[in-house]
Amino acid sequence: QVQLVESGGGLVQAGGSLRLSCAATGRTSSSYAMGWFRQAPGKEREFVAAISWRGESTYYRNSVKGRFTISRDNTKNTVYLQMNSLKPEDTAVYYCAAALTYYSGSNADDYSYWGQGTQVTVSS
Repeated sequence: QVQLVESGGGLVQAGGSLRLSCAATGRTSSSYAMGWFRQAPGKEREFVAAISWRGESTYYRNSVKGRFTISRDNTKNTVYLQMNSLKPEDTAVYYCAAALTYYSGSNADDYSYWGQGTQVTVSS
């Protein structure tokens, strides 16, 4: 089992930045890729970014490319999502997820463990 806890959400003005963190506990000795997803009110959950186990491969949805950066520190069992140039349409609950594979992609079904989510609100 892997437990995930997100932090770092909040209220920010458009154009601002936030850094989300996701700390993993439990079966952290296994290799696992990580992803970030988000869900806005009344909308489907959508993929945001993913990173491979050692961090050499990253993957983003088109709308966040160039603004968001996913990274990880395996010595701290933590994955990050640096979000810059935030837009009101980025407002959502952000979830981190762990996939028990080296690489992962945009399919939520590939992820076995999920955090509880952290709210990000971007005001215009």
